[in-house]
Amino acid sequence: MHIFKSVAVLGAATTLALNPGSAIAFGGSSSPSKSAPKYDASVEYQKGVKALKAKDNKAAVEAFKRSLSVAPRNANAQYLLGVSYVGMNDYKKARKPLEKAVKYDSKLIGAHRDLAITYHKLKMTKKAQASLGKLTAKDSACGNSCADKDELTKAIAKVQATMNGGGSASYQPADSIEFASIGNGDIAYMGAVALINEKKYEAAIAELQLASMTFGPHPDILTYLGFANRKLKNFESAEQYYQAALAVAPEHRGATEYYGELMVERGDLAGAKKKLARLESLCSFGCYEAEELRRWIGEASVS
Repeated sequence: MHIFKSVAVLGAATTLALNPGSAIAFGGSSSPSKSAPKYDASVEYQKGVKALKAKDNKAAVEAFKRSLSVAPRNANAQYLLGVSYVGMNDYKKARKPLEKAVKYDSKLIGAHRDLAITYHKLKMTKKAQASLGKLTAKDSACGNSCADKDELTKAIAKVQATMNGGGSASYQPADSIEFASIGNGDIAYMGAVALINEKKYEAAIAELQLASMTFGPHPDILTYLGFANRKLKNFESAEQYYQAALAVAPEHRGATEYYGELMVERGDLAGAKKKLARLESLCSFGCYEAEELRRWIGEASVS
C-alpha cells in the first residue's frame, strides 16, 4: 500500500515563490530543469486572483494568460480569464476561455452561467439557450437538497433575468465568486490528503478542487487529483492530471512516479520504464519514488 508522505502547507510554499521544478509534498530537485516553464503557473494564477479581487481586470487578464501558457487545460484559470474579460465588457474575448472552462470541467456552474450570458450579449441566442438548458438539467439532476442547489438556483435566475432584459449593462461576475483565503485553501488541500489516506477518493477530489480554485494549477494538487482519479479507475482523467502536473513542474518526482504506476496498471511497461529512467536521472543518489516505481514494474513483469 502506498502511504502518502506528510505534506507542507501550499500557502507558505506559494508565498515563497515556488520553483516550477520543486515539489513540496513529494520531494523534488531544488533547481528547475532546463525545460522548465517560463512562468510558475500557480503563482501567476494567484496574481490573477489578487488582481481580480482588486477589480484590475487588465492585470488579471495578463496574469491568467501567463498561467495558461504553462497549463492551458486548467479550467479554473480559463474561467477566471473569461471573467476578467467580462469585467472589461469584452464579451467577444470572454467567449473562448469560458467555452474552454466548461469543456475542461463541466461542473463549473459559474462558467456555465457566464457563458450563457456571454452568448446572450453576443446575440448568439441558440447557444445561450443551450447553455441555460445545461444549467436547468443540472438543477433537475441535483434535486432539492444537493450541495450545489443554491448556486444552481442563483445561476439560472441570473441568466433568465439577463435574457429577459433585467441584467445590468455592466455585469461583474467576479463579485459573485467566493475566493477562499490561502489559509482555507491549505485546509482543503491537507484535508484532501487525509481523505486519500482513508481511501475516500471522491471526497478528496472535491476538496482538491476547492484548493485548486485558490492555488490554480499547482503541481501537488494536480498530482493528487491524478492519484485519486486513478484509484477510481478514471484512468484518462488521471493521465491528464499527471501530464498537467509535469507540464507545470517537469522534475516533479511524485507525478513522475504515479504516472509510471498508471502505465503499469494499463499494461504499458515500456512507458513505465521510461518514467523510471526519468526518476533515476532526477535522483542521483536514489529516492523513494524511483524504488517504488521499480517495485511496481518488477511485480508486473513476473505476474
